[in-house]
Amino acid sequence: MNRRKFIQKLLEGLKTMALVSIIPPSTLAAISDQVKEEKLHYQPLNGRSLKDLALRKIHHGGNGRYVNPVGIPRHGRLWQVMSWKVFHQNKFKQYFDGEQLYPVSIDWEPIRQHSQVSITFIKHASVMIKDVDRYILVDPVFSEIFRFIKDFTPLDFNLEQMPKPHQVLITHGHYDHLDKPSLNFLAKDTHFISPLGYNKIFRDLDVTNRTQLDWYDTFQNGKQEITLLPCNHWTMRNPFIGPNRSLWGSYLLKTTGGFTIYISGDTAYFDGFRELGEAYNIDLAIFNVGAYEPRWFMAPSHINPHETVQAFKELKAKKLLVVHWGTFRLGDEPVYFPPMQIRQELKQEGLLDRLVELKHGESYFPA
Repeated sequence: MNRRKFIQKLLEGLKTMALVSIIPPSTLAAISDQVKEEKLHYQPLNGRSLKDLALRKIHHGGNGRYVNPVGIPRHGRLWQVMSWKVFHQNKFKQYFDGEQLYPVSIDWEPIRQHSQVSITFIKHASVMIKDVDRYILVDPVFSEIFRFIKDFTPLDFNLEQMPKPHQVLITHGHYDHLDKPSLNFLAKDTHFISPLGYNKIFRDLDVTNRTQLDWYDTFQNGKQEITLLPCNHWTMRNPFIGPNRSLWGSYLLKTTGGFTIYISGDTAYFDGFRELGEAYNIDLAIFNVGAYEPRWFMAPSHINPHETVQAFKELKAKKLLVVHWGTFRLGDEPVYFPPMQIRQELKQEGLLDRLVELKHGESYFPA
């Protein structure tokens, strides 16, 4: 019996059990997703303004929760996870032997000596941006997040050698982006910038130097501007409390040096990138590309290489850098697939010269 027939027979059995309330009906939709054609995984703006939605606080739900006005409903997500892990066959397993340990070593001295803007890819989604004489650290994760998830890019340098960040940007609360042990390593007077919420986490860390931003809010420090923008994602840290108790977002960083960087954070594709591209002149777009397979499960949360190139074109950014790959295998695809597939997609579009290729520990110094 092949896999498709097995799933179809399983559905028939589950339908019978659902009639007597043994299995929740949401389970049926989760497993059916593997048989049906992929549906649109975001809510189209259909002429609505992304900024207008944000300013009207459409994303502020009731009962202490936020909602994603461009995302699809997440009902039955637990059963989708079970379907993925129990019934789904990973088509990429044959490529896992190619995954290699890549210890990360960084020589910080050239970065310190550089007088303008630089971008250093540390690991996973962690990026250090130097803005003339200031350092901005994004989503710091310095070690493993869970013991059962292998870390393919262990740090091979003393963190004491890393420049002290003046600001730390947190995009959202998932554990591979908001890591308490990593944040606890940083100095207590570090300025943390995050979306709304996360109060208990920062209280636990004894952090008081904080700025919380809603979508389209801006923190300004001289000529430097940091704006939180909407993206198509969600967040959760405690399944018993449930999702979206805090906000999530992307960032636009207008540096003192005049270089503008878009930081996607985790996002699924949606049709708001075109509006952002019209509103801002972006020099470098940093996209989180990883944990995007299987599409029937990951598409509502994580953009894939094809969609990344589409979003990059809509943003009208001059250069593209991809992170969120190589460290943790959080989806079906091997950790080394994202940059390979990004190259293929850009080459097909004639845009390969726009790619900033960085391995973990490497830096980009814009001309």
